[in-house]
Amino acid sequence: MFRTFAIVGAAAFATFAIAGKSQAATIVIGQTLAGSCSRAAMGGLDDFDSLQLCERALREDALPVADRAGTLVNRGVIKLRRKDYASARSDFDDALALQPQLGDAMVNRAAILIAEGRYAEAVAEIDRGLALQVETPEKAFFNRGIAHEGLQNLNAAYRDYARASELAPAWDAPKTEMARFQVRKR
Repeated sequence: MFRTFAIVGAAAFATFAIAGKSQAATIVIGQTLAGSCSRAAMGGLDDFDSLQLCERALREDALPVADRAGTLVNRGVIKLRRKDYASARSDFDDALALQPQLGDAMVNRAAILIAEGRYAEAVAEIDRGLALQVETPEKAFFNRGIAHEGLQNLNAAYRDYARASELAPAWDAPKTEMARFQVRKR
């Protein structure tokens, strides 16, 4: 039997969308500056020293193309957390110039679009990134949920938050967002 559900969202979205975006860092392995930059980005850091670590990695490490692109994504993630959107976008664009199939760069570029209120573009960018594979798809689904909510597509937003929660059951943010909705059988 086919059932439809009505999803009703709460008004808390506007502030959460700006403050609560998730970023997807790219893993660079090793005891290099690039590896340290990766660990900083994956660890959620946004301090000046972490940013400088990434700067040094790009200047001083002899990086293969994939690691250079990943380090650009990681530096962009740190800049994104610092709300330096123009510079972060530049890093993501530079990473994509090196590796056009780098889904994480697209998903992170979408986080900037969300911060700018460009939700439809963000959804399209996340869709492209997900199609190419990303390191942390739960963050992509979470951000796409924010974008769908910005577009007032509450059913899609709820489904994306639910998918993020399914992919990362220990992560509380998707559950927090889902709790703001009322799901009613029709």
